[in-house]
Amino acid sequence: MKSYIVDAFTQEPFKGNQAAVCFPQEMLSDEKMLKIAQEFNYSETAFVRETGKPGTYTIRYFSPKMEIPLCGHATIASSKVVFDNTDLNELHFITGENLDLFIKRRGDEIVMEFPVYDTSAAEARPEMLEALRLTEVDETAFCNEKRIFILQIADAGALAALSPDFEALLKSHNDIRGVVVTALGNNTEYDFHYRYFWPWSGTNEDPVTGGIQTFLAKYWGEKLGKKKMMAYQPSARTGQMSLELMGNTVLLAGHAVIIFEGNLVSF
Repeated sequence: MKSYIVDAFTQEPFKGNQAAVCFPQEMLSDEKMLKIAQEFNYSETAFVRETGKPGTYTIRYFSPKMEIPLCGHATIASSKVVFDNTDLNELHFITGENLDLFIKRRGDEIVMEFPVYDTSAAEARPEMLEALRLTEVDETAFCNEKRIFILQIADAGALAALSPDFEALLKSHNDIRGVVVTALGNNTEYDFHYRYFWPWSGTNEDPVTGGIQTFLAKYWGEKLGKKKMMAYQPSARTGQMSLELMGNTVLLAGHAVIIFEGNLVSF
């Protein structure tokens, strides 16, 4: 099975977010895909298959813990591999939830069209704040579609310095997929910074996350009065992307670097 390792949302090898991309020739069971994702042990492994319709592929995403409905960095990673190995400039990925994701090249960037979801005011448990080592939060919201909290804090420097207690964080809630901590860009080239912690459904921290822009872009867009924004994730690997809100969709644009290709021979 042809397989790749791709660094997403970066132009530098060993930065951004790692994804494995696999191209099975036949249907694999959910159990087998999960085991392969556990073997790669990245925050996401994508499984891509041709549909018989030119430029249209199915895609499914697995963390080492479970299937994930939508993943931004594994989508841009998969797009990079397809674009580099075909003459396509546009393609469609059909997800496990039957979302039709439209992807295109734009110069040396890859642009992905994702849906937009709303958030609503919410209250975070004190145990969660304590586990994140946050003493003050400016605003708390929740995306019901994704089951993810947003915690907005005042300082991007404090965000970069966060060092959560992940064991305590996991115990602080039992009905969510993750928590985003975010802050204004503080006069940098980026409109906002964010980090995504998801020990409930994936790894402790996702190094650079695209999927949460389905709601985070609208959250910040309304606050800033902007349709176009730049986002930065100050994780250990770092990464960035540009965003453009267009009605009920958000365009995510970024880069990806293929660092390995080979064949998975025992599965």
